[in-house]
Amino acid sequence: MKLASIRLTRGAVLAVSLGAALAIGGWRIGSIAAQVQPGTPESHIAAARHAAGQDHRAVFNRTCGQLTPPPANAARPPRAQGPPPRASWYAKPAKVFDNLYFVGQTEYSAWAVTTSQGIILVDTIFDYSVETEVADGLRTLGLDPAQIKYAIVSHGHSDHSGGAKFLQDRFGTKIVLSAADWELLEKGRDPAPKRDVVATDGMKLTLGDTTLTLYVTPGHTLGTLSTIIPVKDNGKTRIAAEWGGTAFNWVTNPSGYITPDRPPRFWFDIYSKSAERFRDIVAKEDAEIIIANHTDFDGSKRHLPLLAKRKPSDPNPYVIGKEGVLRYMTVVDECAKAGLAAK
Repeated sequence: MKLASIRLTRGAVLAVSLGAALAIGGWRIGSIAAQVQPGTPESHIAAARHAAGQDHRAVFNRTCGQLTPPPANAARPPRAQGPPPRASWYAKPAKVFDNLYFVGQTEYSAWAVTTSQGIILVDTIFDYSVETEVADGLRTLGLDPAQIKYAIVSHGHSDHSGGAKFLQDRFGTKIVLSAADWELLEKGRDPAPKRDVVATDGMKLTLGDTTLTLYVTPGHTLGTLSTIIPVKDNGKTRIAAEWGGTAFNWVTNPSGYITPDRPPRFWFDIYSKSAERFRDIVAKEDAEIIIANHTDFDGSKRHLPLLAKRKPSDPNPYVIGKEGVLRYMTVVDECAKAGLAAK
C-alpha cells in the first residue's frame, strides 16, 4: 500500500479489531469493533486515534496527519527575510512547577529547570528570540540567566538550537547535544556553538540537587534527545518526560532525509522503535507529565492560561497522569507504525 493512499478526514473515525484488550506499556486499549484488518496502516491510525482521545489530538493530527503528503506541485510560501515581527512569536514566561519554568515562544518551547547550583535549560528556541524569551524571561521571573549552566538541545533544528550560540557566548552555558546532532548542527546554515558536551544514551546530567536523564531516541533526527526531568509540584516530586522530536519531517522534507540507505521505511522504523523504548522508560519512571518543544503538542496553549488562574488548591494542568503520558507515546508510536505498514 502506498503512503499517499492513507487519508485522514476531519471527524472520521476508523475502528480496528484488536482482539483481546491490548496492553501497551501498562496502558490497556480496549477492544474496538472490527472494521479494518490488524497490521494495516488504517489499524495503526485507529489505535493512535483511540489513544489520543481529545487531550492528545494535536500530536495525533501532526504525526498521523503527515501520512498523507501534500501534492508534489504544492507550492510552499516563500520564507520571509529576517526575523518575524515580535507580536507573532512573543509569549510571556511562566512558572509551571516549583522548579520548572516556561521561557519559550507562542509555538516553540524552552524550559528552565532550577537547581541548587544553577539552571538547566531544555531547548534554546530561535536565535532571534532567545535573548527576549529566555534571558529577559528569566529576569522577569526573578531568575538570573547568567546561572544557565547547561542547555540541552533536543535536536539540531534551528527552532530548538538557534539560541545555543548566544547562550554560550553571553553566559558561558555548556551546550549539550548527541554526537549525531552536533554533526547536524555544524552542517547547518546558522553559526554553530563550539562543542561542549556530547550526550550519550542514558547519560545523567547532574547540577546541584537535580539530575536529568538523557536518552538518544533517533527518529525525528538521527540523534534526537528525550529527557526525564524530576519536578516539584507544591513540594511533591513528580516526573516529567520530554519527547525530543515529534514530526515526520522526511515526509514533508524528503531531500533533507531520504537517501538510498535511508528510505522512508528506515525513518519510520527507527522512530517507532525509539517511541516504544521511551514509552517503556516513562512507564518505569512513573512519569505523570509530558512537556514538548512545540506548544501545540503538550497542550501548553491550554495549560499556560490555566496556570495563570490556578489557585493553591487547584491541580496542575500539566499533570496528566501515568496513563495520559503512556497514551501520548502510544500516539506517536502507532502513527509511525502506520507509515511503516504503508511502505
